Amino acid sequence: MVSNTDRKFERKRRHIRVRRKVNGTAECPRLCMYRSNTNIYAQIIDDVTATTLVSASTLDKEVKTKHANKEAAKEVGALIAKKAKAKKISDVVFDRSGYQYHGIVKELAESAREGGLNF
Repeated sequence: MVSNTDRKFERKRRHIRVRRKVNGTAECPRLCMYRSNTNIYAQIIDDVTATTLVSASTLDKEVKTKHANKEAAKEVGALIAKKAKAKKISDVVFDRSGYQYHGIVKELAESAREGGLNF
């Protein structure tokens, strides 16, 4: 008999598996993103000191689109890149948090790359 899979649980398992390998340092911090049904969040994190260096989301005043869609992902990616450049961060490791590299995740990553982040 086939059972239903819990999508949130499976994403968390993928995220834990990726986090075993992806780790942010002071020289190359981790760009972590999270998406909910209503908002998109991105953070640049130094895992050695466990501090958030830069953060951006659709809740910020600079972001015009207040939904979790591709346009908002582009804006959040550009905003996180702009804030990272202000703090002199150029190289990061991208952590997609167990989501497929497709749609919103891809748009956020590409706009962050266009903004000047290297990963």
